[in-house]
Amino acid sequence: MTLVRRSIWDPFTSLVRQMDREFDSLVRRAFGPGAGTEVTGFVPAANIAREGSDVVITLELPGIDVERDVDVEVAGGRLVISGRRTEEHEDTEGGLVVRELRSGEFRREFALPEDVSADRVEADYDRGLLRVRVRDIARPAVSPAKIKIRGAGRAEKPAVEGAPAEEKDTHAEEKDTPGDTAR
Repeated sequence: MTLVRRSIWDPFTSLVRQMDREFDSLVRRAFGPGAGTEVTGFVPAANIAREGSDVVITLELPGIDVERDVDVEVAGGRLVISGRRTEEHEDTEGGLVVRELRSGEFRREFALPEDVSADRVEADYDRGLLRVRVRDIARPAVSPAKIKIRGAGRAEKPAVEGAPAEEKDTHAEEKDTPGDTAR
């Protein structure tokens, strides 16, 4: 069985890509650092995994000198990983046709519980992957439990304090009471 891959030009795909580029450019100019300057950053891919009671965040940072160009810090209840990838200039005769390798500054932030301090965070780098371990962060999973509803079968209380409770049909009770006589 032979799989044939056909490449069909789709004008809508190119239109969507062009609109994405224009929107990204507009947002960068309006809200980016230095609002108005060109930003050529990238966002490194990240995985977040639980290993026992630890949480491990892994970022892809190939080709980056992590000792010089990457900072990992805990501040304000957040884990902040920031840095930059410098652009390598190569002299080629024909010039660069396609550039997919991104360079520039990046910043990733992850929320932490209030009780996490910097002494519970450690980072190591190997083969292009930065692994940041936050120790003793994961709480044990709570098993589902059924909650009993109090007041089931009793008269309803008003939802808002001071609001009248639902009135019962008091006339129906009077008619059914033995020994009462109609007037």
